[in-house]
Order: sequence, then C-alpha cells, then structure tokens
Amino acid sequence: MTDTTKSFVNTVELGRAIRRKREELSLSLRDVADETSVSASTLSRIENGTGKPDADNIARLMNWLDMPMERVMGAHREDGDDSAKAVVYFPHEATPDIVEAHLRADRNLSPETAKALSELFRVAYTQFSVPGSDTRGRNKRK
Repeated sequence: MTDTTKSFVNTVELGRAIRRKREELSLSLRDVADETSVSASTLSRIENGTGKPDADNIARLMNWLDMPMERVMGAHREDGDDSAKAVVYFPHEATPDIVEAHLRADRNLSPETAKALSELFRVAYTQFSVPGSDTRGRNKRK
C-alpha cells in the first residue's frame, strides 16, 4: 500500500528560506544546526528539496527564520506551480522577504521570473536602503 497523501509543508519554500537566511548571515550548515538543534544533514536535505522534516524540526526552523508558519503550510504542487497562495507575513518581516512572497504568489509570473525579480529587488533594496531605517523604510526613533 502506497501513501498517496501530499505533504502539507512546502519543503521547497522552507528550503529556500533557510538557504537565503544562512547565506545572508554567512553561516555554514553546521552553524545553523548548532543554533536550531536540527542536524546539518537534515538542513542540507531540506535546502536541496529532498528532506521531509518532522514537526519538531519545522517548529525549530520557523522560529529561527522568524517567519510565519503559514508561509510553508499547504501542499506543494508537484508541477512546481505554487502560485495563487495567500501571502502571510509578520509586520516585522524584512521588506525583501515580503516582496519575494508576493512575487511568488503572482499567477502572472513563472516561478523562474518571480525568483529573478526577487533577487533583483534584494540587490537594489540592499544598495539603496537608508542606514538607520527599519525594514519598512521608516526612520527608527532613538
């Protein structure tokens, strides 16, 4: 008897988020493993889209990512089309993360185009961000 149930966790989305944050912070898989108590081999499999993390590991990773659980919930379509999902985010999430989620949810963009636009936005945002501003572009009060 084969299990035909689809996963309710979009491991592709989770893997992208882990890799992005890990690279932004210049962390190794071992560094993230030490911070999250999720093994480096499990992290590698998730980043590569071949791992199926258990509930405890998902909770640890979502906490480390500081990302809403809803971002990775919902079955991942086998054809790779995860468009038309509602975008859920925390108000304190970084603007590039919010923009990326919206681009991926846009039905008019292919996954490749959404990824390319997201990367372009990240570069531009980083280059043109005003030092001392919070993630929504408002000046921080001192």
